[in-house]
Amino acid sequence: MPEMREETTAATAQAPAATGTGARPGDFWERLRSAVGEAVVGAEQPLRLLATALLAEGHALIEDVPGVGKTLLAHAFARALGLGFARVQGTPDLLPTDVTGTSILEAGALRFVPGPVFTNVLLVDEINRATPRTQSALLEAMQERQVSIEGSTRPLPDPFLVLATQNPIELEGTFALPEAQLDRFLVRIRLGYPDEASERSIARRYLEPGDPIERVGPVVAAGDIAALRAGARSIRVSDEVERYLVALTRATRRHPDVQLGASPRASVSLYRATQAWALLAGRTFALPDDVQAIAPFVLGHRLLLDVDRQLRGASVDRIVEQLLSSVPVPLERA
Repeated sequence: MPEMREETTAATAQAPAATGTGARPGDFWERLRSAVGEAVVGAEQPLRLLATALLAEGHALIEDVPGVGKTLLAHAFARALGLGFARVQGTPDLLPTDVTGTSILEAGALRFVPGPVFTNVLLVDEINRATPRTQSALLEAMQERQVSIEGSTRPLPDPFLVLATQNPIELEGTFALPEAQLDRFLVRIRLGYPDEASERSIARRYLEPGDPIERVGPVVAAGDIAALRAGARSIRVSDEVERYLVALTRATRRHPDVQLGASPRASVSLYRATQAWALLAGRTFALPDDVQAIAPFVLGHRLLLDVDRQLRGASVDRIVEQLLSSVPVPLERA
């Protein structure tokens, strides 16, 4: 049997060790917003949600119509963080090995050629155009930060973040993401159309020479990202705030319009996202306001509506709004 040997590439290398520079959350957010703003206009909330996913060690689903800048935002985000970036285009003929990698026979030995998943930020464009078999190949990577290929388990670089995009309008030739995969995304993000002033600014961007993405430079070291993630995990969540966010998740299971409510994993995601949101606000503790700000983006895509209620106009956005207004908000003690 041919000898196995593994190709060493920059893509498989781990992120650099912590630099110990002690990046402050407020400075990090301001620098990130400024850098990404060199290429992306009017996307402050989506960018903050991406930063939240990064600090909470989650993944993000960017769902919107074509042409609003989903791919540009993901690329600019990776460049501003100085992280490795790879892009996969979802198509019906995309194979799992096109994502994870495969071994080839070379000079009597098997050499493993890593796929694009061996990077820090993986953009899966139009993920719903990939077949369920290929979509499932991402599940292990998203949950375990590793891939099992040909009997071997290979760890992925740290940090590792999946940014997947999908078009919710054009459904021909697509494969809906299963609930198990949707549950792996920490947040679902929608960009929406820019206002008139922003759209005029977008149109003017290409009057200057060069691609706007080239003007985005790194604002933080990989070691600082590890420190910021550790800082997010240390954000204090009081018993009252913890009880509130769990109550929101549990309330989704009792809503009459919901066939399948949010899972306990949603409570974990909401907890971690609340910590990251508070960190980006420059605080060492979480408030009920943080839960309310992030809950629609964490819970919405995890709810499966009753078909009959959906035909009568029910929507996940409206349901989350109802829950936020009906679940009692604790009065946080100073």
